[in-house]
Amino acid sequence: MRVVNIGLCGLGTVGSGVFNVLARNSSDINARSNCQIKVAQVGCRRDNSSCDLTAVDVTRDIFDVANNPDIDVVVELIGGTTVAFDLVMTALKNGKHVITANKALIADHGSAIFSEAESRGLIVAYEAAVAGGIPIVKALREGLSGNRINWLAGIINGTTNFILSEMDSKGREFSDVLSEAQEKGYAEADPTFDVEGIDAAHKLVILASIAFGIPLSLDGIFTAGITQLEPQDVAYARELGYSIKHLGMARQTEAGVELRVHPTLVPERSLIAGVNGVSNAVMVNADAVGTTLFYGPGAGAEPTASSVIADVVDVARLMNSNADSWVPALGRISSELKEQTLLNIQDVETGFYIRFSALDQPGVLSNITKIMGDAGISIEAIIQREQPAGESYVNVIILTNVTKEKCLDEAVEHIELLDTVRGQVNFIRVEYLDQH
Repeated sequence: MRVVNIGLCGLGTVGSGVFNVLARNSSDINARSNCQIKVAQVGCRRDNSSCDLTAVDVTRDIFDVANNPDIDVVVELIGGTTVAFDLVMTALKNGKHVITANKALIADHGSAIFSEAESRGLIVAYEAAVAGGIPIVKALREGLSGNRINWLAGIINGTTNFILSEMDSKGREFSDVLSEAQEKGYAEADPTFDVEGIDAAHKLVILASIAFGIPLSLDGIFTAGITQLEPQDVAYARELGYSIKHLGMARQTEAGVELRVHPTLVPERSLIAGVNGVSNAVMVNADAVGTTLFYGPGAGAEPTASSVIADVVDVARLMNSNADSWVPALGRISSELKEQTLLNIQDVETGFYIRFSALDQPGVLSNITKIMGDAGISIEAIIQREQPAGESYVNVIILTNVTKEKCLDEAVEHIELLDTVRGQVNFIRVEYLDQH
């Protein structure tokens, strides 16, 4: 049986998961790949006690792996975008296929990496870079290849989904849940990449590139985090029949492509509304198949290892075949990737949830509805909360129909100038995720 030598770089959470699953399931993996897959070398700063490395060549210099003439496939699991990029490019220049779980690397440097691989007749696989154990890259790139993708909406960061799930089910404050997430290892000591939507933005760029045939680029993507969400908004949303999710949203329109990450109200009836905890999900709407949902664990040692090893099997099967038979990294050859206009958030059309504090007296709401009407905004519902004892101001919640964000901004600016409105106007975008 043909032997495929794997060089594993990184032995942290994911790296150890890959090593152990490969060892535990070797007979099945070899049968599926029709070859013997062997971890021939591991590059890591320190050993991992969960891994039996006694029969493996271990080096502290990961570039030893990329330069080892006996290695066929380099698996990059070190993270970051500087050393990881150098490692991957070194491996490609040495004629080695590459597998990575590094979403930032693909989002930031994927074009250069894929171009280098194409020029050398090599494969770069990255299933684990998006949504952990969910095979969403293969689904978009291959399973839905006969479709025109209309839109996709993803819960693609487990940390933010855990926080919002806890705020929803238990009425907890953001800061309180974040501390728990850090204690459980769901969030880093510096959670900025997660809670500000940067991690989700990297993943969304990858999905959108595959879905719409556009080059990889973070330029133009709108990103907003969850740090400003208040428990009362989560509770009001629930009363109205909605759940708040931190969504990555990509939509193909006649005017261009929408790419945005932000808190979003979604109807409780939608498939994605029931995705809670640290789970991930990607909803895809396409012309032939309609709407599908891909759901599962978005992180963790062995779920992510599952996707990495799926790439290992694919590469092992294909590496000796004609490159013309390989699925391109982004579903299309580089020359077929076309730039499209990325819509400014001001030109994006969504519904809106609006909350503000207003004087409880005649004429106030009529003034506000007139402002919104003058801005071209149609109102779906208005709710005025009961006035607290001794308080002259009440919370007012408005749901709008679909409108351009610049129209909402115009209305908000005028509403905040009213003497009868206290403080700022808070709003959250609404997506109905209809089947069409």
